[in-house]
Order: sequence, then C-alpha cells, then structure tokens
Amino acid sequence: MNKNNIQRLTLLAAIVTSIGLTGCAGMTHRQQNTAAGAAVGGIAGSVLTGGSALGTIGGAAIGGYIGNSGQADYGGRRNRR
Repeated sequence: MNKNNIQRLTLLAAIVTSIGLTGCAGMTHRQQNTAAGAAVGGIAGSVLTGGSALGTIGGAAIGGYIGNSGQADYGGRRNRR
C-alpha cells in the first residue's frame, strides 16, 4: 500500500468510527469504552499487520477487552455522595 492509500483508509476508518459511536447515547460508560476500544484496536491491528483480517479481528478483540476492563461501571451513580 502506498502512503496515499493508507491516509485514505485511516480517514475512512475515523469517519466510520465517529459515525458508529453516535449510536452510543443509550449505552453505559463501560459499553462505550468497550466499543471505542474495539474500534481503535481494530484500526491499530489492521495498520500493524498490513490489513490482515486476523490482525484486525485480534486488535478489535484486545481493544474491546481493554476498554471493558479499564473502568468499573458505576451505573450512573458516580457523582452521588
């Protein structure tokens, strides 16, 4: 892949991710983190493995796991004292 194609692919992935995340309004914070982690992990896996399907899926799985385990789900009670 040449540099121009990689830039286009990265831009397309960013646009698709941002559009996809607009549907996260009804999700908990943990679910949003999982989705964002999977998206970022999938992009990173794709870039690092040269577009390999296995790398993309593996990156999405690892990113989703990290996003899910990054913070406890407080159920909207974070600001209560």
